[in-house]
Amino acid sequence: MPDVTREGQFDTVHGSSPVTRAPVDPAALTLGVEEEFLLLDPGTGRVVPAAEEVHARLAGPGADRLVFELTRFQLESNSAVHTELRALHGDLVESRRAAARAAADAGLGLAACGTALDGNLGVPPLSSCPRYHAMLREFGAVMEGQGVCGCHVHVGLGDREEALRVSNHLRPWLPVLQALTANSPIADGRDTGHASWRAMVMGRWPSAEPPPYFRSRRHYESLVAGMLTGGTILDRGMIYWLARLSDHVPTLEIRAADVCPTAAETATLAGLVRGLVATALRDVRAGVPAPDVEDTLLRAAFWRAAHDGVEGEAYDLLAGARVPGWHLVDRMLEHVRPMLEENGDWAPLTVQLDRLRRYGSGAVRQRAAFGRGRPREVAEMLLAETVSSRWA
Repeated sequence: MPDVTREGQFDTVHGSSPVTRAPVDPAALTLGVEEEFLLLDPGTGRVVPAAEEVHARLAGPGADRLVFELTRFQLESNSAVHTELRALHGDLVESRRAAARAAADAGLGLAACGTALDGNLGVPPLSSCPRYHAMLREFGAVMEGQGVCGCHVHVGLGDREEALRVSNHLRPWLPVLQALTANSPIADGRDTGHASWRAMVMGRWPSAEPPPYFRSRRHYESLVAGMLTGGTILDRGMIYWLARLSDHVPTLEIRAADVCPTAAETATLAGLVRGLVATALRDVRAGVPAPDVEDTLLRAAFWRAAHDGVEGEAYDLLAGARVPGWHLVDRMLEHVRPMLEENGDWAPLTVQLDRLRRYGSGAVRQRAAFGRGRPREVAEMLLAETVSSRWA
């Protein structure tokens, strides 16, 4: 096995403060989730640019947490802050159903799908936000096929330098989250050959890549300043690293996942992310060095995860070998098991993962439906799963 540890460089560069030694309470780490959705014609599976009309029809519980996104065929939900997975799951179901009711009132469906099944060739119809139109002027054809839908998990970490240390520890596990949530094999009426085509489309943006190894908060800010100066991002909102400090809330934001078909799968993702963060935080406070994962190999692991999904092969960055995707999920579970057991998440998460292993990932389920009836059949499946309320 290669030497994969990096010495505690973070604590000595630029006068960084030493690591703290406080114990980690995983149950106290807060969670928040952003989910992005598509508006579809339920009869054809084509995206429909009707976000303004649907948003105007929103009412009832969960409606106040739904906002516009990049394109006029998307909506985004923002959960409340939670510490308990069952409560988070209920929150997600509530927002999804509020959006689905408003879409149905407009004769449309709401789909938790990473890419448009059909109808998104070329530059999509953009929302009215001037920022999005500035992005089109600057980046041109990069905007073609955008309007992809991800799921972003926020974990509350008030100490920004400590959050960056945690990010360093998370890096080798982020591709596993991508593989586990792959839910976008179909785009524009065809099978793309990738379990997560969203990851490929999103990867066209210059900053949409795995997070660097951060030496300090100053190092983080110097990289952001360089991207702004170089023009690879127009503002800090375009920091599309797959783990980043949130600029508007005191969290570490994990951005590696496709939007999940069901709220239960989203809550499962959030629980795993919190387990990884808690485990990393324990190691940071114990002075355990972060794995020294090469950037090139980390990108390779992300591509393999997006291509194969969890049912295929994965690149194990810590062992330097290709292994079955579920084998790497099992290794991740053992890595985080002490923290999941401590906060009571182990039992429900293993039930959910066993169900996913039995019935297949979103990508596998989409492909099965696509084989039966092309985009329309996929849309029918997704519309039902999006509002499912089942939990462990």
